[in-house]
Amino acid sequence: MTNETAAAARTALPLAPGTWALDPFHSSVNFTIRHLGIAKVRGRFERLEAELSVGERVEDVRVSATVDLVSVNTGNADRDAHVRASDLLDVEKRPTMTYRSTRVSGEGDDWTMEGELTIGDVTRPVSFAVEFGGLVEVPMDGSRHAGFEATGEIRRGDFGLDFAPGLLGDVVKIQLDMQFVEPEKA
Repeated sequence: MTNETAAAARTALPLAPGTWALDPFHSSVNFTIRHLGIAKVRGRFERLEAELSVGERVEDVRVSATVDLVSVNTGNADRDAHVRASDLLDVEKRPTMTYRSTRVSGEGDDWTMEGELTIGDVTRPVSFAVEFGGLVEVPMDGSRHAGFEATGEIRRGDFGLDFAPGLLGDVVKIQLDMQFVEPEKA
């Protein structure tokens, strides 16, 4: 195998080119943050939109997502109301956060997605470690789904979300579990 052939094999994708739609019923945006430095609070955002644009090579892959910050759910209604309030997320001024990938790279089981996360009027680079869960045909309708898990972290202070240092940790760990549906063939 020539170097060129080997490089093409590493960057070839098992996914059909096109725009893959999010399966929102089997996808989630989860987070963990430290409370008082001693315990973790876990939560998720219930509403999100995303799409996966696949080209012929890994270098052509792009992901975009919009998360509805109002949909935060930590399992405690009072805490969720406080998270939405002006001293934390301030969902009246910042109703969504968006992510746009700028580069996907890797091979085998080691993948990275780099991009830009925007919360309100602040945009910062954020990278995720990505695991490809596989590609499967759904028996009920014959559609093909691809699954991914991505993990990363942000610092609240980088986005101006610095309420209650010491009470809440600065680091927010993010876990994305995403399923995308292959585009229909023309």
